Amino acid sequence: MRNLICLVIFILAIPKGFSQLNLSKFEEIDSLQKVEKRKVIVFIHTNWCKYCTAMQSKTFKNQLVQNEINERFYFISFDAEEKEKIIFNKNTFVFKPNGNNSGIHELAIELGTINKQINYPILCVLNDKNEIVFQHNSYLNSKQLIKILKTIK
Repeated sequence: MRNLICLVIFILAIPKGFSQLNLSKFEEIDSLQKVEKRKVIVFIHTNWCKYCTAMQSKTFKNQLVQNEINERFYFISFDAEEKEKIIFNKNTFVFKPNGNNSGIHELAIELGTINKQINYPILCVLNDKNEIVFQHNSYLNSKQLIKILKTIK
């Protein structure tokens, strides 16, 4: 009985409409595109970037943002300092060290370079052929992101 009461309290404590972003991986995109063609949003970030963290904790937690992304896009959250090899678009990308405990993943460079620079956070949108159709490299609040999503869908 006590467990049942705890379960009821837990369920009631969850906000109505609670959801989260449906995350995908680069390796899954080709299979997903065969099921349903969608644009792919790649959020490129690092752990040390305060604006990246703010987008993760605020912008991407917004219910309207989550709904818009989940309904119309595939979403990849990608750490630019990821050390694992990634096969995407028939190419293999790896982490490239550039000093003591630092470096950048080749895929972050491929998708996130704007005007020959990498500035975090980066929002990169790919079409269903994995071609870049949009890039943005600075913090976006939920209103700004929704406006962008509506124009690129």
